Amino acid sequence: MKTLDLNLTVLYVEDPARSAAFYRDLLGVETFASSEGFTAIPLPGGRLMGLWRKSAVKPDVTGSSGGFEIGAMIAEAGGVATKFAEVEKAGLTIAQPLTVADFGPTFVILDPDGHRIRFCEPDK
Repeated sequence: MKTLDLNLTVLYVEDPARSAAFYRDLLGVETFASSEGFTAIPLPGGRLMGLWRKSAVKPDVTGSSGGFEIGAMIAEAGGVATKFAEVEKAGLTIAQPLTVADFGPTFVILDPDGHRIRFCEPDK
Protein backbone atom coordinates (compact mmCIF):
# COMPACT_ATOMS: atom_id res chain seq x y z
CA MET A 1 0.00 0.00 0.00
CA LYS A 2 1.26 3.45 -0.88
CA THR A 3 2.02 5.76 2.06
CA LEU A 4 -0.26 8.79 2.18
CA ASP A 5 1.04 12.24 3.01
CA LEU A 6 -1.00 14.15 5.59
CA ASN A 7 -0.76 17.43 3.73
CA LEU A 8 -3.82 19.36 4.95
CA THR A 9 -4.62 20.59 8.46
CA VAL A 10 -8.01 22.24 8.92
CA LEU A 11 -8.94 24.44 11.85
CA TYR A 12 -12.59 25.23 12.51
CA VAL A 13 -12.92 28.97 13.07
CA GLU A 14 -15.64 31.57 13.60
CA ASP A 15 -14.34 33.99 10.97
CA PRO A 16 -11.96 32.66 8.26
CA ALA A 17 -10.91 36.17 7.16
CA ARG A 18 -9.98 37.19 10.73
CA SER A 19 -8.06 33.94 11.26
CA ALA A 20 -6.32 34.29 7.88
CA ALA A 21 -5.09 37.76 8.87
CA PHE A 22 -3.81 36.36 12.18
CA TYR A 23 -1.86 33.53 10.48
CA ARG A 24 -0.64 35.82 7.68
CA ASP A 25 0.90 38.13 10.28
CA LEU A 26 2.20 35.29 12.47
CA LEU A 27 3.69 33.13 9.69
CA GLY A 28 4.42 35.74 7.02
CA VAL A 29 2.42 33.92 4.33
CA GLU A 30 -0.44 34.98 2.06
CA THR A 31 -3.61 32.99 1.54
CA PHE A 32 -3.76 30.52 -1.34
CA ALA A 33 -7.51 30.46 -1.91
CA SER A 34 -10.34 32.15 -0.11
CA SER A 35 -14.13 32.20 0.01
CA GLU A 36 -16.60 33.40 2.61
CA GLY A 37 -16.48 30.06 4.41
CA PHE A 38 -12.96 28.74 3.81
CA THR A 39 -9.42 30.04 3.45
CA ALA A 40 -6.35 27.99 2.50
CA ILE A 41 -2.85 29.00 3.54
CA PRO A 42 0.18 27.39 1.87
CA LEU A 43 2.82 25.94 4.17
CA PRO A 44 6.34 24.74 3.37
CA GLY A 45 6.70 21.31 1.81
CA GLY A 46 3.49 21.54 -0.22
CA ARG A 47 1.22 21.39 2.81
CA LEU A 48 -1.87 23.51 3.38
CA MET A 49 -3.66 24.84 6.43
CA GLY A 50 -7.37 25.36 5.97
CA LEU A 51 -9.50 27.75 8.00
CA TRP A 52 -13.11 26.56 7.73
CA ARG A 53 -16.08 28.49 9.10
CA LYS A 54 -17.19 26.37 12.06
CA SER A 55 -20.92 26.91 11.42
CA ALA A 56 -20.58 25.52 7.86
CA VAL A 57 -18.75 22.25 8.69
CA LYS A 58 -20.68 19.01 8.12
CA PRO A 59 -20.99 16.88 10.08
CA ASP A 60 -21.42 19.47 12.83
CA VAL A 61 -18.41 20.22 14.99
CA THR A 62 -18.77 18.64 18.43
CA GLY A 63 -15.40 19.40 20.01
CA SER A 64 -13.81 22.65 21.05
CA SER A 65 -10.49 24.27 20.28
CA GLY A 66 -7.58 23.78 22.65
CA GLY A 67 -7.70 19.97 22.62
CA PHE A 68 -4.52 19.74 20.54
CA GLU A 69 -1.63 21.90 19.36
CA ILE A 70 -0.10 22.90 16.11
CA GLY A 71 3.54 23.81 16.33
CA ALA A 72 6.39 25.65 14.76
CA MET A 73 9.98 24.62 15.36
CA ILE A 74 12.55 27.39 15.15
CA ALA A 75 16.07 26.09 14.53
CA GLU A 76 18.05 29.34 14.85
CA ALA A 77 19.93 29.83 18.13
CA GLY A 78 17.78 32.06 20.31
CA GLY A 79 14.97 31.94 17.74
CA VAL A 80 12.29 30.83 20.19
CA ALA A 81 13.07 33.70 22.57
CA THR A 82 13.13 36.16 19.67
CA LYS A 83 9.73 34.95 18.44
CA PHE A 84 8.33 35.18 21.96
CA ALA A 85 9.42 38.82 22.18
CA GLU A 86 7.68 39.46 18.83
CA VAL A 87 4.36 37.89 19.84
CA GLU A 88 4.46 39.57 23.25
CA LYS A 89 5.06 42.98 21.61
CA ALA A 90 2.21 42.28 19.14
CA GLY A 91 -0.14 41.69 22.08
CA LEU A 92 -1.08 38.14 21.10
CA THR A 93 -2.73 35.90 23.68
CA ILE A 94 -0.04 33.94 25.53
CA ALA A 95 -1.18 30.67 27.07
CA GLN A 96 2.28 29.67 28.31
CA PRO A 97 5.07 32.22 28.64
CA LEU A 98 8.57 31.44 27.49
CA THR A 99 9.89 28.60 29.61
CA VAL A 100 12.43 25.81 29.37
CA ALA A 101 10.84 22.36 29.20
CA ASP A 102 12.61 18.99 29.04
CA PHE A 103 12.87 19.47 25.26
CA GLY A 104 14.16 23.06 25.40
CA PRO A 105 12.75 26.58 25.23
CA THR A 106 9.07 26.81 24.41
CA PHE A 107 5.95 28.96 24.64
CA VAL A 108 2.32 28.69 23.57
CA ILE A 109 -0.02 31.32 22.10
CA LEU A 110 -3.69 31.14 21.16
CA ASP A 111 -5.21 32.12 17.84
CA PRO A 112 -8.49 34.10 17.76
CA ASP A 113 -10.49 30.87 18.19
CA GLY A 114 -8.40 29.46 21.04
CA HIS A 115 -6.31 26.99 18.99
CA ARG A 116 -2.96 26.40 20.67
CA ILE A 117 0.25 27.16 18.76
CA ARG A 118 3.49 25.95 20.35
CA PHE A 119 6.90 27.28 19.41
CA CYS A 120 9.98 25.25 20.26
CA GLU A 121 13.35 24.10 18.93
CA PRO A 122 13.61 21.00 16.76
CA ASP A 123 14.70 17.78 18.42
CA LYS A 124 18.40 17.23 18.12
